[in-house]
Amino acid sequence: MGEETRLHCVARPAAIAGDTATSEAAVLHALDAYEAMAHGRTADVVLLVQCTSPFLSREDVDGVARAVAREGADTAVTVAPFHGFVWRDGSAVEDGTYGVNHDKAVRPRRQDRPQDFLETGAAYAMDVTGFRAHRHRFFGHTALVATDPARTLEIDDPHDLDRARALAPLLDPAPLPTRADVDAVVLDFDGTQTDDRVLVDSDGRETVAVHRGDGLGIAALRKAGVPLLILSTEQNPVVAARAHKLRVPVLHGVDRKDLALKQWCEERSVDPQRVLYVGNDVNDLPCFGLAGWPVAVASAHDVVRAAARAVTTTPGGSGAIREIAAWLLGPTLTGSVPAPVPAVPTQ
Repeated sequence: MGEETRLHCVARPAAIAGDTATSEAAVLHALDAYEAMAHGRTADVVLLVQCTSPFLSREDVDGVARAVAREGADTAVTVAPFHGFVWRDGSAVEDGTYGVNHDKAVRPRRQDRPQDFLETGAAYAMDVTGFRAHRHRFFGHTALVATDPARTLEIDDPHDLDRARALAPLLDPAPLPTRADVDAVVLDFDGTQTDDRVLVDSDGRETVAVHRGDGLGIAALRKAGVPLLILSTEQNPVVAARAHKLRVPVLHGVDRKDLALKQWCEERSVDPQRVLYVGNDVNDLPCFGLAGWPVAVASAHDVVRAAARAVTTTPGGSGAIREIAAWLLGPTLTGSVPAPVPAVPTQ
């Protein structure tokens, strides 16, 4: 507990950074780099954690590390219980197909089959001395560390990434900010307080649609004493008119929103890391990098959603700001939990 933990980034040489480079080569290089930085100290156990497994849990990492460091295994790998029938198509047999883990002429019930395990590709642990000697991740006694099959997903193509994005709110819901986390709220306008559509009449006048629920949420935040700002690149009377109605300061027609946000924070002695910034498109990304709580509305561009710390369930222009106000102030927008409704006795 008394020893400081330090993180170091190690750049791979070009020779082991291409498409054909092995993970083992990268781990060996990282071990060499570590020992050089540690002035001769050596590691006992090395872990390989792969970024292509987005639903890796702390328990998975602890499990493989414990198996090697404390339980006597030489190597360890995360696995998930697997009951599938695996087939192979080839010319090795007369009809060209055969069962890999079963006799295709016999269809036993799942409970009658021996338990198979699927390597998840998420986390591995290896004894360093053995790893250096064998130069691969499976040698000696390999411990199987079972993980939740629902969390087993490797991202190898864009379809896998789409599945991960769909599953993420269920498996790893993002923590939502509370009032204690936030000192100010800054709002984009188009696509965040509107649905990003503009109606233009024959005289060139533009109109947009906003949501009354957002107005209610903004009023509640203002009443709770939360500093607010509307920040927009559009120089549009609609933005100014909406801000005036909401009684919220506005900066619009801004070329560099991040610089405007930084200056606004400095003038009010607000720490940007305690600012919740709501956006929907790529011109909001610089502000996402500055604010401690970058939030994307549900209808935001994919790259914006990916960069956000939290994402609303409601699209822009449909009450997304009302939803964020409820994160900070509670469902009644008063900062308190509603009292339970007493039960009505039945006759």
